Amino acid sequence: MLRVTNLLLFTCLFACLFTSCATSQTSLFNGNNLDGWVNHGEEKWFAENGEIVCESGPSAQYGYLSTEKFYDDFELTLEFLQEANGNSGVFFRSTLEGTKITGWQAEVAPPGNNTGGIYESYGRGWLIKPDPEKDKALKMGEWNKMKIKVVGSRVTTWLNGTEMIDLTDEKIGQGKGAIALQIHDGGGIRVRWRNLKLRAL
Repeated sequence: MLRVTNLLLFTCLFACLFTSCATSQTSLFNGNNLDGWVNHGEEKWFAENGEIVCESGPSAQYGYLSTEKFYDDFELTLEFLQEANGNSGVFFRSTLEGTKITGWQAEVAPPGNNTGGIYESYGRGWLIKPDPEKDKALKMGEWNKMKIKVVGSRVTTWLNGTEMIDLTDEKIGQGKGAIALQIHDGGGIRVRWRNLKLRAL
């Protein structure tokens, strides 16, 4: 009887530990300010109403807001609302020198511009674009939920529950760096971000 009880206790403990590890998430944004983030460039980044807001500044150039920490294998979920143009993106395993970024971007853009695709800046350019019919998953002018999963050399993205791409790339597998939000050049861009949750894998 004692052996059975111990076995049940061990099973329950293991299940609790497994569930805790499997569901443990880190919030990348504290909802109040940009502590833990680094602003690169002259474009505007600020916290407002529990959200991160980016908008074009007078120079209308590229701008980035990167995490201070580096993240390797992870599952990231976030929500974005495109106001005005909305051309932006979520970089991963990326490093910056000024506003020159080395790494990979999960695209965030207006309809018809490959949201969820993967682009390599200052490198090979587009690595993969979603099938055009998947673009209907994007809700311009509304909140959208994106999930990005990076494990080794494999990257998968989802937009509002629709799998957009699934890519395996050796160079990505060798990458190290931060997560960064982008504001594109050209001016007239404004995007809101919220609920940035990361689970290390």
